[in-house]
Amino acid sequence: MKINKKKGGGGANWQDTYGDMVTLLLCFFVLLFAISSVDQVKWQNLVKSLNPNAKEVSQVVQDTEIEPGQEDVPGSIQSDKAFDELYEGLVQEMKELGVEDSVKIVDGEGYTFISYRDNVFFDGDSPVLRKEGKKVLDGFARATKPAVEYIEAIHVMGHTSQAEPDKPNNIDFDRSLSALRAGNVVAYIQHKNLVDPANLVSEGYGQFHPIATFKTRSGRQKNRRAEILILEKGTAQKSLNEYYEEVYGKEAAKAVEQNNPKDDSSEKSKE
Repeated sequence: MKINKKKGGGGANWQDTYGDMVTLLLCFFVLLFAISSVDQVKWQNLVKSLNPNAKEVSQVVQDTEIEPGQEDVPGSIQSDKAFDELYEGLVQEMKELGVEDSVKIVDGEGYTFISYRDNVFFDGDSPVLRKEGKKVLDGFARATKPAVEYIEAIHVMGHTSQAEPDKPNNIDFDRSLSALRAGNVVAYIQHKNLVDPANLVSEGYGQFHPIATFKTRSGRQKNRRAEILILEKGTAQKSLNEYYEEVYGKEAAKAVEQNNPKDDSSEKSKE
């Protein structure tokens, strides 16, 4: 049985091929356009999630135009850059003041953490700011001022150390000393008019958040400290132990459990 074919019946096939090619080219150019206008905030967050230590992103993203009113969005290039400059400014100020060996500064994700040995600000068992300590806080204010619009809050934390390894400090004196020290640092910062006073927080922890052992002299020196935590706007605050694990390492977090003495006063009173 023969099947009759019309002459030239396959001549329309080139139109199908041409249509498929045009469709593919259109998809290709749409894809190129989407890549060229990638959201810079999402791109930066993606880069940081893949490489937390990344300080820069590609030139393509840096050259992307930012719409008016979006400059201060948390996580934007401007916000992250301001926080990077805050860290760098603090490091430079502490070097110029000659106290870099007594200060630990950490540039974290959405925060900057500074730990000062207590002798930077105070004499032994005194809550009064030393003249040299005021100069250090002046340097802190100078470094912080350019980034104030990106700061959510500033927490100042005062810590003491257990004077004798096997004997807890006097509760009243210990708590009062750490609270007064933190309060005096906050008050001095408040005079600089950096941030809203409502966003300045002072916290006195006494001897109960150590980062080293009480059994050695060097350990006790590390525990006597004042800390400043600067939070970036739009950043969720973590627990203190989470910050400690990132700043000091896991050993410091363990020191809280190992060093905190148990209150056995109730048992003694029964005897």
